[in-house]
Amino acid sequence: MNLYGDTRSGNCYKIKLLASLLDIRMVWIGIDILAGDTREEDFLGRNPNGKIPLLELDDGRFLAESNAILHYLAGGSDWLPQDRFEHAKVLQWQYFEQYSHEPYIAVARFISLYLGLPDERKAEYEAKKEGGYKALKVMERQLEATPYLIGDRPTIADISLYAYTHVAHEGGFSLSTFPGIRAWLERIQALPGYVSLGDEALPA
Repeated sequence: MNLYGDTRSGNCYKIKLLASLLDIRMVWIGIDILAGDTREEDFLGRNPNGKIPLLELDDGRFLAESNAILHYLAGGSDWLPQDRFEHAKVLQWQYFEQYSHEPYIAVARFISLYLGLPDERKAEYEAKKEGGYKALKVMERQLEATPYLIGDRPTIADISLYAYTHVAHEGGFSLSTFPGIRAWLERIQALPGYVSLGDEALPA
């Protein structure tokens, strides 16, 4: 399989991390979103929505959206529970990530890391703080009660939220008052097969 992605993107990192944890081999194809790679006709022919990550299967089909790709790769493994309620809880946390976490923490990081915090976007950057800390408080409450987001073992819900939470400081968020989250980050990093965001892409 081929994975089209940007090495700094948390959404792309989700896929790389899960692939490493499951020992799934794929070819990394670098995409530079700031250079306009996702707006090229060649890329739009693969994903009309013009976003990464994008997974190309062995049979030539394409799958977009990071959490959808996680579901595809995790199918049949312990990372995606078969129990209906636990499966729904995974989805619950992934929807939370997309609607209550990423729009604040990931966007603040994008403005700072990718764009260099330009003056014209500083007000937007600061406005992300309230929503971001609210999301972190929700996670902290859960992680004070359970080691992982839906219980005693990690799932792709943890992968989804780990990606941008562990680099939240790059968006101006401090985790100093969130001991549950910090302990959870350490548990994820201790998993066999863990790779960091900055690690080289997985070999074919």
